[in-house]
Amino acid sequence: MRAQANNAGTADQRREQMLRAALDVIAERGYADSRIADVAERAGTSPALVIYYFKTKDQLLTEAIRFSEDTWYEAGTRRMAAIPTAAGKLEEIVAMSCLPEADSEPPSSWALWLDLWAQALRHPEVAGVRQKFDERWRELICSLVLEGQDAGEFGPVDPLDFTVLLSALLDGLAVQIALADPVVDASRAFELAMRFAAAQLGFPWTASRAGRGFRARS
Repeated sequence: MRAQANNAGTADQRREQMLRAALDVIAERGYADSRIADVAERAGTSPALVIYYFKTKDQLLTEAIRFSEDTWYEAGTRRMAAIPTAAGKLEEIVAMSCLPEADSEPPSSWALWLDLWAQALRHPEVAGVRQKFDERWRELICSLVLEGQDAGEFGPVDPLDFTVLLSALLDGLAVQIALADPVVDASRAFELAMRFAAAQLGFPWTASRAGRGFRARS
């Protein structure tokens, strides 16, 4: 039994090592120019072993982003647990979406999402994974809106409509951040998103923390 547990632990560690390598390689080179061999070399293993774990390059992309997303949500859950208001929690996740954090672990980049969106356009399997990611994201936003309404912090907006609008706004701003647009940098994207959220939900907000570093969502 102990040997089986050790083997399972080793397999999980090996898989995580490959996912971290995939995140690095795809963020640096882009999905189209990344090869299984590149990921294997970065992970210090063989291409055959990477294929054994992930089968295809599309699956490697989606699993790498899933790993990054899970880590992101774990960090967000910890941070929100220390924040007493729904408005503060919403600000936290918007900041985590927009403002980069240099020492984030694993390394994260909106460029990964650009690759995912591009692949989802033509590959149904990737499209299904993308849909699940967005459903999870919208569920989090909607739950915070409902929490704020229950606490009397937010006005009587439609939670689902607001969630769709905010998530679409953040995705659009993410494209500008990923492309290093000189007009819409990360700090401005954060401020614009929070101004929109505060105006729609009816709570006071000032840009007092736009310079604080946060980790970008995936």
